[in-house]
Amino acid sequence: MPASAADIDALLPQTQCQRCGFDGCMPYAQAVAAGEADINRCPPGGDETVHRLATLTGRIAKPIAAECDNAETRRVAFVREAECIGCTKCIQVCPVDAIVGAAKQMHTIIASECTGCELCVPACPVDCIDMPVAQAGEGQPHWPPQTRLDTERAARARQRYEARNTRLQHQRAEKQAQRAEKHAALKTPTKADTPNRKQEIADAIARAKAKRARQAGQT
Repeated sequence: MPASAADIDALLPQTQCQRCGFDGCMPYAQAVAAGEADINRCPPGGDETVHRLATLTGRIAKPIAAECDNAETRRVAFVREAECIGCTKCIQVCPVDAIVGAAKQMHTIIASECTGCELCVPACPVDCIDMPVAQAGEGQPHWPPQTRLDTERAARARQRYEARNTRLQHQRAEKQAQRAEKHAALKTPTKADTPNRKQEIADAIARAKAKRARQAGQT
């Protein structure tokens, strides 16, 4: 029986870093399950993850694909807060909602939730985000997991990634509904545009003209 996307995803580190060329670990897992992607495209997982995927899928293990960015060193994002302009661009791209802040307010990283994906770095217009080497409990978990904490952090990253996607889907649906509502409102004739209303206006004008004519005849 072919390996399912869920089984493949369970072997991935949940960094959601897109180094594999997909939008996250599950999209990559789905592509592998469908035979649309090879099993050697996860740098954070390393060669051992490739071998585990090979065992699961029955495919041949290969070195990590050269075009996938290297991720051997575990890192964690750090905002130089004095230089942050509060543009929220880093917040918008963080796949696990590990950045907190508001528009025109200083942003900061939740180090324990950061997966070290580095997606926030190119998004920052003032280049105020560094990627220092992660300390214990920070950055992407060791993968394959070395401790129970690594497994728990990967599971939490998956949950945060899924929760973010669900929230964004709801926001997109709400905006589409609002646009559709506005479009329908523009197409709906107002009372002033209805045929009856137009006739009422024409009749009123006719009555006014007749009244003026009568008054003119009396003078």
